[in-house]
Amino acid sequence: MNESGRVEAFSDGVFAIAITLLILEIKVPKAGEPGGLWHALGAQWPSYAAYVVSFLVIGIMWVNHHQVFSYVARVDRPLMFLNLLLLMVVAAVPWPTAMLAEYLREDGASHVAAAVYSLIMVAMALTFQALWWHLTRTGHLFDARVDTTAARATRARFALGSLGYPLTVALAFVSAPLTLAAHGLLALYYGFNQIAVPTRQAPDPATP
Repeated sequence: MNESGRVEAFSDGVFAIAITLLILEIKVPKAGEPGGLWHALGAQWPSYAAYVVSFLVIGIMWVNHHQVFSYVARVDRPLMFLNLLLLMVVAAVPWPTAMLAEYLREDGASHVAAAVYSLIMVAMALTFQALWWHLTRTGHLFDARVDTTAARATRARFALGSLGYPLTVALAFVSAPLTLAAHGLLALYYGFNQIAVPTRQAPDPATP
């Protein structure tokens, strides 16, 4: 396994643990509560909503991370530390997810919980963006398939897409449920508009 493969394998482990921890925050309700088990299950809807959104966020981040590293031939120390910084944020996602689920229906605390959740997402977007900027700075870490000039040109579009996350911090003080929904929409946006690593045009075999 090459250096890039070792970094990706370690990263996959962190993503897997973080995404698994999300479900552990959903507690089994007590059947003896008023309304019975069905009512108790329904009352936990904030936990289900927070779980689905955070699962999408981590899952789509993993897909994009894998997409990028499939074109990385070698790593240097800055890339390793930037990747560790990204993984530190990813590993933290279950905590604000549980907090937002706990306080989503409470007027005052819900805004703070949603703001903290949004700040974690801002940190994730910024760290992934920093990783991408480092990779495209010289392009020497990419393999021969990558068009470095074209990859560097995607920086502005990539940064523009990240502007949506800071807006969710402001939205958190308007409505926590809307903030969670906004993060779900952002996750779906990045799911259907995954980061594409520009590659060089293959030479036409028919061309002399």
